[in-house]
Amino acid sequence: QVQLVESGGGLVQAGGSLRLSCAASGGTLSSYSMGWFRQAPGKEREFVGCISYRATTTYYADSVKGRFSISRDNVKNTMYLQMNSLKSEDTAVYYCAGRSNIYVSTRSDDYGYWGQGTQVTVSS
Repeated sequence: QVQLVESGGGLVQAGGSLRLSCAASGGTLSSYSMGWFRQAPGKEREFVGCISYRATTTYYADSVKGRFSISRDNVKNTMYLQMNSLKSEDTAVYYCAGRSNIYVSTRSDDYGYWGQGTQVTVSS
């Protein structure tokens, strides 16, 4: 069973950048379509973006489109979320998720594997 671990979160000023990583163990990441979600205090978990198992397809939430970019390295068993032009409203705990399906999904219910989350705080 695959296990996911996020890293790379932290405190950054508005306008800055961060790159989150999601490392997989116990399984081959290439078999999974992957996604990023986030949850801010007092809010529901929301979709950020997703990437197909061969990285041929990506989708992004409108709120991050043009600022965030998802990539993956199946050899390293790692997925990335590059976040640029960060805003205070991007402050949240960010989770990576995996689903054993070749098709991407924007729905959190479609993902069976989750990391523990990493905190991203953007100061204005």
